[in-house]
Amino acid sequence: MTVYIDPPTWPGHGRMWSHLISDVSYEELHAFAERLGVPRRAFERDHYDVPAQRYADVVAAGAVEVSSREVVRLLHGAGLRRPKGRAQSPGSRSS
Repeated sequence: MTVYIDPPTWPGHGRMWSHLISDVSYEELHAFAERLGVPRRAFERDHYDVPAQRYADVVAAGAVEVSSREVVRLLHGAGLRRPKGRAQSPGSRSS
């Protein structure tokens, strides 16, 4: 199992955030997040939003550090990218 995380460079709600993704399946991603106690409400379309203070814990648990650009490339390559504003097609992978 490999999951990936980008640096906490995304501002929101007074914090900085990272994106946690899988390049295999949403099921793999949900299982990893659950083991770390990341709440399901942090899942947004194709990634989990992880606050900066959890970044080191997520990396220590096995997430591979990559750039934000690499996160998008990996999601596209796996067919798991769900851009904002696009409805999920009936044949796409479920979460």
